[in-house]
Amino acid sequence: VQLQASGGGQVQARDSLRLSCAASGLIFSSYAMGWFRQALGKEREFVASISKSGGTTYYGDSVKGRFTVSRDNAKNTMYLQLSSLNPEDTAVYYCAANRWGAMQFLDGPSGVYYWGKGTKFTVSS
Repeated sequence: VQLQASGGGQVQARDSLRLSCAASGLIFSSYAMGWFRQALGKEREFVASISKSGGTTYYGDSVKGRFTVSRDNAKNTMYLQLSSLNPEDTAVYYCAANRWGAMQFLDGPSGVYYWGKGTKFTVSS
């Protein structure tokens, strides 16, 4: 199984950005998907998750109203649209998968079955 996140880089505060997570080696529509992030010196935290069909989503408190998670099962890809970025959003962003459901990601890393490699972006003020 491979989960490859992409779309990182350097942006300015208040900019928007879209991250992608391309999945392979699994039946994508059978997995709930999620995003986590880890800032330097901090623990990995839950960002967002989406159910297998895409009909249910969850967000971490710090990103609600600013980030939107979506998926395209035909393309085996999950997306994270980020807006109103601020320097506190600077982190390595990881995509993740589990077979249980989107809500399980709220438990943190214990709710993850597969991790992908991260993509980093930096928000400058």
